[in-house]
Amino acid sequence: MTEILLFAIYAVFTVAALLTLWRVVVGPSILDRVVASDVLLTEILCVLGAEMALNGHTRSLTVMLIIAAVGVFGSITVARFVARRDNVDR
Repeated sequence: MTEILLFAIYAVFTVAALLTLWRVVVGPSILDRVVASDVLLTEILCVLGAEMALNGHTRSLTVMLIIAAVGVFGSITVARFVARRDNVDR
């Protein structure tokens, strides 16, 4: 039963990840790409969390924390870059 549930989770999140990757590639703006990359990282975190819950382990917890930190710091960096660029344009 666990294998079937994991397959369903992987299938749903694969479709969501492909749609999110499309938004990362197409854009149209840098902020759209940043939001899409945050969504993609959140999808990866959800898949890892579901796999951990279904299999009853915590081996992926360190990876999840690193992914979350990269997502937060990346978003902050891009937001500061865009804010600084907007101030220079004025």
